[in-house]
Amino acid sequence: MFQHLFAEMNKVLREIVTDYPTAEGARRNELLCKYNMLHRLSDNVMDEWLLFAEKLSQFREQADFTLEPEDSPEPPLEAAELSMDAFVRGQGYYKLLMYRKCIDQFKEVIARHPDSLAARLYLAMAYLQEGEGESAWRHLDHMLALIREAKLKAMIYNAMGCIRATQERFGEARELFDLSLQHDPALPEPPVNLEVCRRRGGKLQFGNQLVELL
Repeated sequence: MFQHLFAEMNKVLREIVTDYPTAEGARRNELLCKYNMLHRLSDNVMDEWLLFAEKLSQFREQADFTLEPEDSPEPPLEAAELSMDAFVRGQGYYKLLMYRKCIDQFKEVIARHPDSLAARLYLAMAYLQEGEGESAWRHLDHMLALIREAKLKAMIYNAMGCIRATQERFGEARELFDLSLQHDPALPEPPVNLEVCRRRGGKLQFGNQLVELL
């Protein structure tokens, strides 16, 4: 339902991020107008989202039922997590690229549910978006002790390897990429990242599959 809206918003945002640093005159003003439009739109969407989430939460509490997890590699959500407004708000902020506010919300979630895989994953990815690798590392590392599924472990090891590679700690990064392949030899990103480490240059691949879990 919202995919088209967010796709268009992201398209405009990418245009602004790419062109604004070198834009001048009328083009710069045009990009500023587009930015202001996106800012207003994101605020309006967020307000509507939070209002809807509150109504949904109220119904869930009144109906007294639990949601069955879908058959997917996504970290399972506990009913207690789903009942928290902070969890729903955090999801909304992440989808709107408001990562700092997303972090604040999911900090509340893990304060009450420290072993929540889903909350830890949102926090890790939000911190990565903010360029805070060490903060992301702590949450990914915490997840490893809780995860049983080999494929998900492989994706986490790959993401941790990327963090170390961006810090130019290539030896540690190679070990993590090797661990990723041990858990899932078919995962496409680790071989590419190992080559980046070997060449000490290139584009790291964190893994689209991990992002798609959010």
